[in-house]
Amino acid sequence: MQLFYTPDINSDTYKLDKEESTHCVRVLRLKEGSQIHLTDGKGNLYKAQLLSADPKECIAEIIETIPDFGKKNFYLHIAIAPTKNIDRFEWFLEKATEIGIDEITPVFSEHSERNIIKPERLQKIITSALKQSLKAYHPILNEAIKYNQFLNLSFDCKKYIAHCEDDEKVTLQSAYKKAENALILIGPEGDFSIAEIKKAIENNYLPVSLGNSRLRTETAGIVACHIINLLNEL
Repeated sequence: MQLFYTPDINSDTYKLDKEESTHCVRVLRLKEGSQIHLTDGKGNLYKAQLLSADPKECIAEIIETIPDFGKKNFYLHIAIAPTKNIDRFEWFLEKATEIGIDEITPVFSEHSERNIIKPERLQKIITSALKQSLKAYHPILNEAIKYNQFLNLSFDCKKYIAHCEDDEKVTLQSAYKKAENALILIGPEGDFSIAEIKKAIENNYLPVSLGNSRLRTETAGIVACHIINLLNEL
């Protein structure tokens, strides 16, 4: 299945942009009459047929619409500190999208070693992973925000903070309940400060462990994402 991200689709025909059209014709070697799939990133999957296979502008006709394609019964939001090496953060975004995530918020905390990100590039990485993993829901990438500001926001879900301090914690897999909407805070390479952990607990975040190993930030994000998805498959 060849999937194309078409967030502005609004009729029975759709014109792919030049980049996607070139990919269609030059790389995939598709021709007129070939079947492709489109998604608006909001859960709709469209089966389509190429009316025109022009490397500058392919035109596709919608022949079937499948709503709520791959819809899950839970919502996963991970708020995570961008890594000093941005490649690692990009890797997290790619793999989390492939595994299954709904929302990502970059958070700058006390020990953060990176305070600048380029959302345009990060959006492209998420979109590419969406197409590769054949998903119809495009994860939301929020604007970066400071930790204390984020804690002041209201969320209608179970909230967790994963940290490395030797405080009393439960494992994420024992705390999480299947089909529960979840928000998980993941800290930077230097972890959250003790004051930040205390403030999160005061704001009803449950401290959790992701296992016995000390994980890199991006690995912790992937492990958390995998745990939630796996528990919902059991």
